[in-house]
Amino acid sequence: MGRLVPAVTRAMDILELFLGPDDTLSAPEITRKLGLPRTTVHELVATLTARSYLDSVPGQTGRYRLGVRTYQLGSTYGERLDLAAEGRDVARKVAETCDETVHVAILEGTDVIYVAKVDSTHAVRMVSAAGRRLPAHCTAVGKMLLATLPEQDLRSRIESAEPLAALTDQSLTDPDALLLHLAGIREQQIAVEERESNPHVSCVAAPVRNSAGQVVAALSISVPMIRWSDERQVELTELAAKGAQELSERLGFGRGRR
Repeated sequence: MGRLVPAVTRAMDILELFLGPDDTLSAPEITRKLGLPRTTVHELVATLTARSYLDSVPGQTGRYRLGVRTYQLGSTYGERLDLAAEGRDVARKVAETCDETVHVAILEGTDVIYVAKVDSTHAVRMVSAAGRRLPAHCTAVGKMLLATLPEQDLRSRIESAEPLAALTDQSLTDPDALLLHLAGIREQQIAVEERESNPHVSCVAAPVRNSAGQVVAALSISVPMIRWSDERQVELTELAAKGAQELSERLGFGRGRR
């Protein structure tokens, strides 16, 4: 990797602040959050605004929001990412079969990011959104993806995340216990989490592979505890595996091998 350019890194840091809960930010708020010199922030904000990556908020002098250029880039990325498009289609089919919430997620560092989601029609269902990020070790999709990593990479990521976050009192936060748990998932090729990311929800997940056979995502089915049982788990495990296999085939896995 070549040398990182500090000015570009700082500009990206500013843009990524808007991935958080704040829809708009002022230059002083950006300065405080990033700990950058005030002059540097003003120059970077002016540059990003001139290039339409940021936009002044109408009627709110000195406040900024994401500009149209970020939308154009995101839309272009989404259109070219077959995984998201195919994932939504397959997730919709799976959801129509089981009437539960279905996700497709990818691994980024020690987190998972949901790239596709289809809701259940039940009044009681899991509330989430595409683009949401969660600690991987607390989710079925995340544990499935972590389990497929090479041993050295897996240990490195777990060490970098220590102490492991707990989203509920069921979350696995002991590294050794997590590694043992992931070994079982690696063998079974199915991940299950019960109330580890949400105290009222359990999930099952299966791996999604690309044309080279690499695991690039996972597909999960999330179920409120009021509809969760051993029998339902078996049923949804089979359905998640079937959906993940279909998505894998759409991405090219298995073509020409039969």
